[in-house]
Amino acid sequence: MEKLTHVEEEVMQAIWRTGEANVKAFMENLGEPTPYTTVASIVKNLERKGYISSRLVGNAYLYKPAVSEADYKKKFMGNVVKEYFDNSYKEMVNFFVEQKKLSAKELKEIINMIEKGNK
Repeated sequence: MEKLTHVEEEVMQAIWRTGEANVKAFMENLGEPTPYTTVASIVKNLERKGYISSRLVGNAYLYKPAVSEADYKKKFMGNVVKEYFDNSYKEMVNFFVEQKKLSAKELKEIINMIEKGNK
């Protein structure tokens, strides 16, 4: 699975939110207005990379995810932890605490989730 660019990830997020649809429907789920030709080009790149599949319905193509959002996150978040945090989730959490991106309340919620998962 090839890593997506930031713009490709944004379009892929719109595709995951939308489900099977055409390019115009994906455009409605993008945060910022983006020209149709740009989105269509990115969609074709995503199809070439194997992230989405298409089918012709009448004279228009419908696209749908071929890779789930969960599978993508699992693959690339694991790489982030490995490459930036020496393969330590503890170091990653510590980084977010030090950067004040994770509050004590949120950390307690994470601990509760972990404890519930271990039962």
